[in-house]
Amino acid sequence: MFGLGMTEILVIAFIVLLLFGGKKIPELMKGLGKGVKGFKDGMKEIDVDDKEETKKE
Repeated sequence: MFGLGMTEILVIAFIVLLLFGGKKIPELMKGLGKGVKGFKDGMKEIDVDDKEETKKE
């Protein structure tokens, strides 16, 4: 995953835990999930728009 090994992922997770604490992490992940979902929805809309333009031409 992104060229990172398991050790690097564990170190990053540990640093995030230290910086934000255990109570903030679920809120951060929820926000991240909403952001990713919004991005995917936006990409789907662009794809649909491109297909509609291609059909019109």
